[in-house]
Amino acid sequence: MAFISTVPVDQATDDVRQMYESDQASLGYVANYTKVFSQHPQVMAGWTGLLRSIRGNMDQRRYELVTLAAARAMRSSYCMLAHGKILCNKFYSPLELAGIAEDFTEADLAPVDVAIMAYADKIVRDATLVRQEDIDGLRAYGLMDAEIFDIAVATTARCFFSKLLDALGAEPDSSYTQLEEDLRYHLVIGRPMSEQPVEQLTPTA
Repeated sequence: MAFISTVPVDQATDDVRQMYESDQASLGYVANYTKVFSQHPQVMAGWTGLLRSIRGNMDQRRYELVTLAAARAMRSSYCMLAHGKILCNKFYSPLELAGIAEDFTEADLAPVDVAIMAYADKIVRDATLVRQEDIDGLRAYGLMDAEIFDIAVATTARCFFSKLLDALGAEPDSSYTQLEEDLRYHLVIGRPMSEQPVEQLTPTA
C-alpha cells in the first residue's frame, strides 16, 4: 500500500516491468517500495547506481550498521527490517541484533562500531551539530578520511530513501513476518508492516 497510485504488478510494461522483474529475481516478489518508483522508474535506476557506488567502497557489516543507525534515527520501519534482516542473516543472532536496535551504545559492539553508528545517528538528527571533534574521534579509531566520507554518504543517502518511502506511505512488506517476533518488535519502530500478501510478477509468455 502507498498514498499515491502505482503501476499494478500485472500491468507493468517497459522500464517499470524491468524494475519489477529485478525485484522478482532478487526477492521472489515485487517490494512495496519498488512500486512507488513506478511513477518514475529512472529515479530508481539513479538510486541503484548511487547505492552501488557507495557500497562498493565499504565493508558490508559496516555499511549495514551505519544504515541501521540512520534508519533507527528516522524511525524507518522499512529500512530497519530490510537491513536488520541482512545483519541477522550474516553477522548477528536475533538476540544480538535486537540489542543493537534497542540501544547500540549498550550492545556488545566494538567501540569503533559504536562511534560509527553514533556519527550516523548525529547526522540524521541534526547534521549541523557535527563538529571537528566528531571527525577527530573517528580518526582516533584509525578511520581514514575516505572511510569517514563513506559513512557520511551512506547515512545521507539513506535519508533520501527512507524519508521518500515514509513520505509516500510505502508499508514494509508482509514477508518480514518471517523474522522472529521479538526482533520485529525492535525493528518496526515507525510505519507498521503491510497486512497485504506480497505480489509476484507473472512470467511473460
